[in-house]
Amino acid sequence: MIELAERHSFKLPAQCRALIELKSSDDVEQLAFEEPYYLLGEGSNTLFVDNFYGTVICNRLLGVCIEEQESSYLITSAAGENWHNFVADLRARSIDGLENLALIPGSVGAAPVQNVGAYGVEVATFIEQVTAWDIKEKCWVSMNREACQFAYRDSVFKQHPGRWLITSVVFRLPKDWQPVTHYAPLNQLQGHVSAQKIFDTVVEVRQRKLPDPKVIPNAGSFFKNPVITKAQLDQLLLKWPDMVYFPVADNQVKVAAGWLIEHLGLKSAFVGDAAVNPRQALVLINKAQATGSDIKQLALKIMKQVADASGIMLEPEVRLVGQHGLVQLAVEK
Repeated sequence: MIELAERHSFKLPAQCRALIELKSSDDVEQLAFEEPYYLLGEGSNTLFVDNFYGTVICNRLLGVCIEEQESSYLITSAAGENWHNFVADLRARSIDGLENLALIPGSVGAAPVQNVGAYGVEVATFIEQVTAWDIKEKCWVSMNREACQFAYRDSVFKQHPGRWLITSVVFRLPKDWQPVTHYAPLNQLQGHVSAQKIFDTVVEVRQRKLPDPKVIPNAGSFFKNPVITKAQLDQLLLKWPDMVYFPVADNQVKVAAGWLIEHLGLKSAFVGDAAVNPRQALVLINKAQATGSDIKQLALKIMKQVADASGIMLEPEVRLVGQHGLVQLAVEK
């Protein structure tokens, strides 16, 4: 068995039966993909909550190609590139659009899976194409934005885990850059708002509010911000007039899950060494020697109390992997 604690940012004690590091796309077709298997990037959105009795395939494909066109830049990045380094390198080259997504942990290949987003920007806006090996059909596919079926923190890749091994992502970033600053604290920026100012602000805020996983093991935001109807919102506002929410569609709003957790007095909640981060309630942390059981029990405790108080069922944003693959958390009604 192979140790996995250093392969995921929550550093839970776990092992796998076999591990493959993929460093060339030429090797993809030779992989056996014997079940169970799990496709892993940098492990920043994965929690191994038990020993995994299968093969972990680590994507280590590297390389970035930038093509300047008349009105935009076309950037092709291998899936194993570090996401923040990719964003920072583009910013250094004055290629803008992704600055709101700075310091999001993980790899480029994981970005479309989660449709990562922050401060009013989703990566789906800029994705032109995703190239992947279709494990089921044993063929290469190139999927445009529509085929990726992007939604809030969701995609066809997340809906069908293990179906596609993403090898590269193509981004189109318009030269006619427009700042996106309607989310706090970016809406407080004074004077001329440059892409560099947004980048620096996002990095500073994330470093201040979120624990460094190298120091305090964590997987970033543990839960999605739930989307509810305006009718549901109206009922909740009668109970909690100061509840934090954001409009997302004509009849839908996004509720701040962190606010719900904190408002219900769960910011100090813990099970064993798994705990809610005292500075950002949406983040769960490993204080020292947390186990997979600790984190599952803590997550379920939070989900049940939020559901009982609000009728909202929180959904984990992170992926939990057990003995034979993904584990779903469900609260008993």
